[in-house]
Amino acid sequence: MVGVSADTLRLYERKGLVSPLRTENGYRCYSAESVARVRLIRAALSIGFTIEDLARILKVRDAGGAPCHAVRDLAEAKLRALDFQIEQLSALRGDLRRVLKDWDAKLKTARGGQRARLLEGLASGSTKTRGLPPYFYAALSKGEVPE
Repeated sequence: MVGVSADTLRLYERKGLVSPLRTENGYRCYSAESVARVRLIRAALSIGFTIEDLARILKVRDAGGAPCHAVRDLAEAKLRALDFQIEQLSALRGDLRRVLKDWDAKLKTARGGQRARLLEGLASGSTKTRGLPPYFYAALSKGEVPE
């Protein structure tokens, strides 16, 4: 009905996001409210919320609270993080363009079969990059915001 696997539903249950009813033989039964809840979860995940974020938010909501301002603040923080990632990825793209230009020049001057020592140029600093520490790129590749 909602386009998720049984494993996903069990994960949501373990994280406290949904609480299906159980039949006498242990089968899970999902109410219309649970179906709506899974759709809400999928929509929130699609814009960057995590399961952990949703577990905290829905716990407050289920207890009768109104986490609306916290949800909005969290979304704003996610937008700032995304803007930062885009900025860093744009810088990385510029770095790679400069590296490729430098490497193309080195490859033109390398004699047939001779090593151009492209990667060594990165390590020695002869290839011009912005010089961001490697952990920036490693964090970005994992979708994290480096500090």
